[in-house]
Amino acid sequence: MARTGIRKTALSLAVAGAFAGGVSQAHASAFALIEQSASGLGNSYAGAAAAADDASIIFSNPAGMSLLPGGMQVSAGLALINLSVKFSDSGSTAPLGIGTLGGNGGNAGDLSAVPNVYFAMDVAPSWKVGVGVSAPFGLKTEYDPTWVGRFQAIKSDITTLNINPSVSYKLDDKMSFGFGLNYQHIDAELTRAVVIGANTETIATVKGKDDSWGFNAGAMFQPTPDTRLGVSYRSSIKYNVSGTVNVAAVPALHGDANVDIKMPDMFSIALSQRLDSKWTLLGDATRTGWSKIKELRVVTSNGQPPDVTQENFKNTWRVGVGATYRYDDAWSIKMGFAYDKSPVNDTDRTARLPDNNRLWLSFGGQYKLSKDGTLDLGYAHLFIKDAPINQNGGNANANGQLVGTYKGSVDVFGAQFAYRF
Repeated sequence: MARTGIRKTALSLAVAGAFAGGVSQAHASAFALIEQSASGLGNSYAGAAAAADDASIIFSNPAGMSLLPGGMQVSAGLALINLSVKFSDSGSTAPLGIGTLGGNGGNAGDLSAVPNVYFAMDVAPSWKVGVGVSAPFGLKTEYDPTWVGRFQAIKSDITTLNINPSVSYKLDDKMSFGFGLNYQHIDAELTRAVVIGANTETIATVKGKDDSWGFNAGAMFQPTPDTRLGVSYRSSIKYNVSGTVNVAAVPALHGDANVDIKMPDMFSIALSQRLDSKWTLLGDATRTGWSKIKELRVVTSNGQPPDVTQENFKNTWRVGVGATYRYDDAWSIKMGFAYDKSPVNDTDRTARLPDNNRLWLSFGGQYKLSKDGTLDLGYAHLFIKDAPINQNGGNANANGQLVGTYKGSVDVFGAQFAYRF
């Protein structure tokens, strides 16, 4: 393969793979992370935009700050996400000139920690301000470096940091409104194998980062003392991710690359209905605008035309139902169920994003440590539908043909402490 062809392939596929998804670690559909608090985990995050249990409502619906008790409140939490994703081969082929096909890659999943912290306080009788720090998108997957699909993906590591200053206004006892700004930073590192000669291969590594801005807004309506309706919106965020490519053993192929990508917007409508002094029912529906990602156009510094990877993501809906049972003055028991559609279609599924539809089952509890402090614990298991793949990254001669099926599941453990001053 010519050097310009190697460089173009390494850049376009590794960089495009980074920002096309590759985010098996994410646990809303595709590469969104829904684990923004532990207080909602036990309910599968059903009704999150109407809950307003603690300061973590800043992420789900900033209007909910108006429903928090007076004074200052801080909430800090951690989600431990244990992903299992395993590939089974059913007819893959190696790139041209490579004689060793390789194995199935082992378990590409891993255990990851996703922290969050939120703070809210009064500034006037009807006004509150707050700030949240969280990770709304992320991934961490890694295959064995000699696996059959190594020419399409080995390591995928993407992290985001979101800082979300917010304000809420309580119009009256039945209506509240909120608005927030979002400063978001993204870091990515992707590796894969590339062919540099007959039975000769090396590793291409792409690193990139960017910063960008968005906003979120919401409203809370309380038509009756027992009924609360929440609506919220998080804007799309556009990145121009700039990075470098390093092709081991071939320094002449090092270079620059960038890709524009628009993260999806999200709209949620949620309901909280108290049945009696013991039971509260929760429900919600969330639409995510994944269809903004039709293709990824990678521009490189090697003089080649832009490389285009078709993604054809679809808009998706996530629906959830849950219940909270108040056992006594100290303990509340939570349970939930959700169905989350994937934007990825069978034709365009990649080794970096072997995503598919999933079911959530969860339970948890809250314990009141004092009149001002609470501890939330939650657990969820995600059943992911088997995901077929038949992918060559646009060039079977350079990348091989990856044919088989992915089986995956996720376990999420969450803990959170909230305190009112």
